[in-house]
Amino acid sequence: MVIHIKHLLILLSHILNLLSASSISINPRSSQLGLGMIEILVTLVILAIGLLGVASLQLVASFNNADALSRSQAVLVAEQVTERMRVSAFNAPDADGKIIDDGYVNSNLYNFANLSCNSTASEHVCFCQQFPATLANCQTTVCDSAQFAAFDAYQLSCASIQHNPNMRVSVTCADSNTTDSTACSAGSRHTIMLSWPASHWGANTSSTTISNAACNPTASDDNDCIIVEVFL
Repeated sequence: MVIHIKHLLILLSHILNLLSASSISINPRSSQLGLGMIEILVTLVILAIGLLGVASLQLVASFNNADALSRSQAVLVAEQVTERMRVSAFNAPDADGKIIDDGYVNSNLYNFANLSCNSTASEHVCFCQQFPATLANCQTTVCDSAQFAAFDAYQLSCASIQHNPNMRVSVTCADSNTTDSTACSAGSRHTIMLSWPASHWGANTSSTTISNAACNPTASDDNDCIIVEVFL
């Protein structure tokens, strides 16, 4: 049960008002039995401190659970990207090694950048509930390498926002040979990154987390991410 701190303080204030308004008559000639007002107030203060601590723990736990779910989803999607790239790799025509179609490192194919939606609904509703007519469905038709790259980028984009609608996929390449015609020559390092807005539970966001520069290319960014590097 989630404890609202504001409601807890209001309840404590009402109890203190009732205690202060009540008249307690004490006969100095007879010994007093039971609890006095001071003992009751001390008990209430200790109870309130304990409940506030429980509320704080629940708040931190909720943010940690959301972050853990995003990280688990990102790891699964990164593994899918790696597997699809390895399956789609083919022998380089002018070198000894494997390469992939340039579409796998085309940022316009990820995160539905190449699709449009005439609705204000979420990206998952717009693009993932029904297969886009502008893409080749490689599950039902024969596709070439470029169509497979666009198809995989679409499915991976849908998988990334399944639990976190703000997650983004990025696949880049550090080309080992810039003199050839391919964007990722044989032996190049492929970097897969899945990023999402960071969650903060403290009032001062700068003191609660340390930003990873790889996840935040600009100073105004505030993201968490998973990064996987792959050599084919």
